Amino acid sequence: MAPCLSFFFLFLCSFSAIPANSLPTFFPGAAYQSLIKQAKISKPKLPFKTHYFPQTLDHFTFQPKSSKLFYQKYLINSDYWRKGAPIFVYTGNEGNIEWFAANTGFMLDIAPKFKALLVFIEHRFYGKSMPFGKDSYQSAKTLGYLNSQQALADFAVLITSLKQNLSSEASPVVVFVLAAWFRLKYPHIAIGALASSAPILQFDKLIPWSSFYDAVSQDFKDVSLNCYQVIKGSWAELEAMSTQKQALAELSKTFRTCKSLHSTASARDWLWTAFVYTAMVNYPTKADFMKPLPAYPVQKMCKIIDKIPSRATKLSRAFAAASLYYNYSRSENCFKIEHEVDGHGLHGWDWQTCTEMVMPMTCSKESMFPPSGFDYEEFAEQCRMKYGVSPRPHWITTEFGGERIQKVLKRFGSNIIFSNGMQDPWSRGGVLKNISSSIIALVTEKGAHHVDFRSATKKDPKWLIQLRKQEVEIIQKWLNEYYADL
Repeated sequence: MAPCLSFFFLFLCSFSAIPANSLPTFFPGAAYQSLIKQAKISKPKLPFKTHYFPQTLDHFTFQPKSSKLFYQKYLINSDYWRKGAPIFVYTGNEGNIEWFAANTGFMLDIAPKFKALLVFIEHRFYGKSMPFGKDSYQSAKTLGYLNSQQALADFAVLITSLKQNLSSEASPVVVFVLAAWFRLKYPHIAIGALASSAPILQFDKLIPWSSFYDAVSQDFKDVSLNCYQVIKGSWAELEAMSTQKQALAELSKTFRTCKSLHSTASARDWLWTAFVYTAMVNYPTKADFMKPLPAYPVQKMCKIIDKIPSRATKLSRAFAAASLYYNYSRSENCFKIEHEVDGHGLHGWDWQTCTEMVMPMTCSKESMFPPSGFDYEEFAEQCRMKYGVSPRPHWITTEFGGERIQKVLKRFGSNIIFSNGMQDPWSRGGVLKNISSSIIALVTEKGAHHVDFRSATKKDPKWLIQLRKQEVEIIQKWLNEYYADL
């Protein structure tokens, strides 16, 4: 049976497959990693000015190479800011910073109210923030400087320097996205953190390993039992087809590929990716985050499946539904299934999941994906083959807190909002209950990944309007307390 593809994400999601011995190897990161090329896509026009900060390569050692500088990209919007007013910082996740800025309209929406300076900082080893230029991904010797501790320190150094340069050291800072960890590590730099869709419990054995794929499956099942059953049955049909003569030619025809397929696994991954990403971004309004999609795309996918006569194969119906994800704009005449491009600069996530960001995932019998387990030794061997390093599966829980993370937060943390939408499979690894009076969980049943960070629209449902209102009120409370103490 086909293995469970393991889809990993740190506050922006990249996906991977845990291979079975009889199948090709896939690594954490964007799908079809062995064939990925950096995409040349048009950049959105954004109301930000671009800057570059001379950042230290290694914040934690004093080796000769440690003091090497690289230029870290960041974006600024000062349209509403005045000296002493708050600074809202997007502590960038794993991808091109313009992509995240274009999809985080919430910060622009609330900037006038708070007279806030907006800063979007790019994560090291992503986008243009490459410490070794084109050689940044050359080997473990260069990639060894890509980890969460270095990234958080980058943010701390840049924020501190920026405040000094602006002669506004008293301006309070609120951080967004990689926010909970930053608030824990640098509470003297940020007075508060809004951690949206943050799966800080997705590591080690803090939650059941099947949680992610059970959640994806439940999203489809809640819309249509038939839809769920069709997708669940499509994998067996795909596997049966792979044993036939001319299987690749037949699959290429069925999947309308631009070029003939070289592997049936490519078709499987193409379907898998569509269903997972669609569940994750099941927004209540049209969006163009991962791909251009309509409002409530899971419902639209299931409507496609349910309308097709039952005499059609499950695989053909699953393909028709997945096509919505890849071709909602109807601009594609064929699909480049084995030639996908990384349009958002996600490929550094491969290294991170092979080192510290180990998020074990399995598929249970309740899942609409084929049941499977997680074989750590096999996973580790694949990482050693690719990078020459072994994962440290317990490092994140050691560094930031394991089974006692909620007690750690209660004792040492404050002023953190954990926002999670239960349509988002990553919510299962998030904080879903209040930990204290100042560590608040805001949970919405119909929310999807980072839905609260998207720009407000006239079509937003009442629950989303209310969610953002709560977040603004809490941030206002933090600022009132800060200025009162000051």
